[in-house]
Amino acid sequence: MVKIILNQLYAARDDWSLTASGTFNEGIHLVSGEVGSGKSTLAQMMAGLLPYSGGDLENKEITTSMLSLQFPELHVTGLSLAEECASWGVVPDEILNAIGLSGKKEVSPLLLSRGELSRLHLACVLAKDYDLLLLDEPFGSLDCEEKTRLCNLIGQKSQGITIIFTHEQDILPRVTRIWEIVDGTLVDCGKPPDAFQHWHHIPSVIKKLTALGCRPDNISLDDLQEAACRIQG
Repeated sequence: MVKIILNQLYAARDDWSLTASGTFNEGIHLVSGEVGSGKSTLAQMMAGLLPYSGGDLENKEITTSMLSLQFPELHVTGLSLAEECASWGVVPDEILNAIGLSGKKEVSPLLLSRGELSRLHLACVLAKDYDLLLLDEPFGSLDCEEKTRLCNLIGQKSQGITIIFTHEQDILPRVTRIWEIVDGTLVDCGKPPDAFQHWHHIPSVIKKLTALGCRPDNISLDDLQEAACRIQG
């Protein structure tokens, strides 16, 4: 079974540091934390793109991995949308039709808005399967409709390890486990819904529903809606 194990993984610069320990098993994981807490740094270390100052990282049966960076323009290699899709090994027409950019196959990716480019990049990434998929702030530049669509796509991942690094609070997918970075340390909050009692960055709507005695089973919009319906019932 695929897994990635962090053993006192450590990074430091100036007066900032991050320590991370824990085992990420197959499923969808959420790593939350404030801006500047180290989410992007941790994602890059787990992808093997950033050296760490101490500790150890161990991959078990992970043969394919992908890091989706926060800024989609950093991934662009094609001169047109068709070339960009082809560079990911996906069919351009299928991807462009799915994200509302059909008829723009010859347009340069760098002429798209940030939101359009994010949709293109994430559609290409999520069209493939990886043993380890790291998504750094995937919700940035997306409106509520696109965030919801992205959550549905992420929720369809039934194999491998998917880790979402984000400070998004409003629209999130159903997850297997919740983690957060607090005061420079990665904390394993556990599985929803029990994880809610340990989660410092818990969304306010979950906190309110829990206080009303209708704790959601998970963090997706469907779970929140089901909990809210219990109040009305």
